[in-house]
This record gives sequence, structure tokens and C-alpha cells, in this order.
Amino acid sequence: MNVVSPMTAKAAAATAAAILAGLSLAACTAKESTDSADGAKSATEVKVTASDDACELSSTEGTTGANTFLVTNNGNKVTEFYVYGEGERVMGEVENISPGLNRKLIVQLSEPGTYQLACKPGMVGDGIRSEFTVTGDAVEVDTEGKFKDAADSYKRYINSQVDALIPATQLFVDAIKRGDIEAAKAQFPIARTYYERIEPVAESFPNDLDPRIDLREADLEEGQKWTGFHRLEKDLWVSGLQPDTNAIADQLLADVKELDAGVKAPDFKIDSTQIAGGAQGLLDEVAASKITGEEDIFSHTDLWDFNANVQGSQTAVASVRPILDERDPDLGKRVDQRFAEVEALLMRLRAGDGFVSYDKVTEPQRQELSRAIDALSKEVSQVQGVIAGQ
Repeated sequence: MNVVSPMTAKAAAATAAAILAGLSLAACTAKESTDSADGAKSATEVKVTASDDACELSSTEGTTGANTFLVTNNGNKVTEFYVYGEGERVMGEVENISPGLNRKLIVQLSEPGTYQLACKPGMVGDGIRSEFTVTGDAVEVDTEGKFKDAADSYKRYINSQVDALIPATQLFVDAIKRGDIEAAKAQFPIARTYYERIEPVAESFPNDLDPRIDLREADLEEGQKWTGFHRLEKDLWVSGLQPDTNAIADQLLADVKELDAGVKAPDFKIDSTQIAGGAQGLLDEVAASKITGEEDIFSHTDLWDFNANVQGSQTAVASVRPILDERDPDLGKRVDQRFAEVEALLMRLRAGDGFVSYDKVTEPQRQELSRAIDALSKEVSQVQGVIAGQ
């Protein structure tokens, strides 16, 4: 989950010191990739070496088009890597990069200008940042053919999910405010399903929208106000309703309406490369927190989230599938097989219209799920490169 919060003056000073101490920028020109499969020139390839106190880049310059970032975590903390556009808009991200792992992120930067790159050791704060200058003519992305169809199809899916998220959240909030604890508990995983299917989209918006909706207690920073689903989860399952519970519920509803307005704004765009990256991001969510049970730690409704993430990933891949089938049909078949294997395991854990409580899932069952999601993730991780023509 994306965790970006306003910092206190003390924390900001500490972060600034870390940035000054850790930032190491090479002056060389970024490596230009080979031509993509559709004949378009790929743009930039930048090596990112992350540690607990540094974010070293092989270049701080790129060109418009598909920019590739090869991220290696040499630190001791799990890290994240982000590309920010104007107004802190997330252009691309890769999360949950464990120590010793390498990850690839491809981002379409269609406009020349100055972007921000950030490594986030521990996956908190504003991160260790540097400017990334993009030159060249503005390029249009996904404006015709299968690429436009993919973007249009996925935008329709996003809209359908937020259209369902608002009334589902309203039912959840109404139950809380009338003190109907059992009804609120029953509605909690249902409302979250619509959010979890499209969480990478929510993470792309500035103003801490995703943390306001979905921040876990374990990820709170000093002085940060805790709002959203998980704060209400704790009130319902552990603490009991608090004096500010109703206000937190109202804020959650306002935040999901903000998400709705954002995805339906005329300037909201999502390209096929982002869609494929989001498919991988949703699986990372499962591998990092759902499989361990730390996401819904109070309610143990993790399997609802797990299932929603897998469904969202599968829909994202389906949106770009015509492109994938044209460029690498064998990969598409392997992805289908892996999705089917995960779905079969989840079906065994069904209970009525939902799922068994995750604290009832045995360790061998969790390990089996983990192996299946890892196998799926390995295949889906290749989709973004194929879609971007790299």
C-alpha cells in the first residue's frame, strides 16, 4: 500500500538530511533502448540502486516516451520506487521491493519537463528524491487501435468499480452511524472489494488519497492522523465505537467520492503500460501483506482483499490482452493458467458468499497460496515489457 503522509518539521528535516547524504547522481546520458515491436523508439533506461539511506541513479535525464527504471534494493529495508509528475501525480510506481531483489518499472512520460524520482526505504515518508529531466517532443500514447481500446476498456472498468464503491461505502457508514455493529462488520469486506480491485489507480492521485482511505495502523508515522477503512476496522472489531468514529466514517465516504471525481475528471488518463504495471502492483499487494494476514489484522477478512486484488489484476491483463496475444501469445496462455490455479485455491476457502476467516487458514494452506501467487506474479511481471514493446 502506498504510504505518503505530511511530515512534521522534525521529520522533514531528517528526510532532507537523508536526501543530501544519500543522493548520488551520475552525469552520464541515459541508455537508449532498442526499437519497440511496433516500430516506435523506446526512450530511456535508468539503473536505480536503492539502499536504506541512498538512491543512486545512472542518469537524471531521459526523453519522452517509454522510460525504463531497473531498480535494485541493496538495503536492509523493503523499499519502493516512484516517478512523480506535476502536482505529485504518481506516473508510475513499484512497491514492496525486498532486500536483494530487482524490479523493472516502465513509465510512459509523454510530456517534456521535470519529474521527481523517489526511493522510499521502509516504504514511508516522501523518500529520497531527485529531479529527472525529460526532453523531446510531446508524444501521444494509446490514441488508436488496440492501445486505445485497452485504455478505454480499463477506464470503463475503473468507473464501474467506483460507481459500486460509493453506495457500498454508504451502507457501511450508515451502519456505523446507527450503531449496528454486526451490519457494519458484514459490509466492511464488501465495500473494500471495489476499492481493492483498483487500488493502484487510487495510489496515483496526490494529496495522500490512498493513505486516507487504506492506511494500516502499523504504517502510521508520528503525528499522523489515522483515517479510513482500517481505523474503522479496529473500532468495530477491537476498540469499540469511539467519540470520533462517526466523523472518521464520514471522512471515508468523502474520500471515496474524491476518488470517484478524480477518475471521472476530463484530464484523467491511464495508458496500457500503466494498466499492465497495475496488474503487477495488485499481485505485489497480495504477496506483501494479504498472504501474511497483516492487512486486515483485526477482522481477518484478508481473503476478500486477496480475491479482489487477483480479480483486479486479471481484469487489467484482460484489457491489454489483444496486444499481448499479438506480441507474445504464449505468455498470455501461461498467465491464464496461473490465474486459474490461484482461483482454484481461493474457491476451496469460500464460505457462503464470502470467505473463511483468515485466522482459520492453516500455515500449509497459506504457503500453497503464496507459491501460487508467486508463480502468477512471475508471469504477469513480464506483461508490462511486452506491452511497452521492450
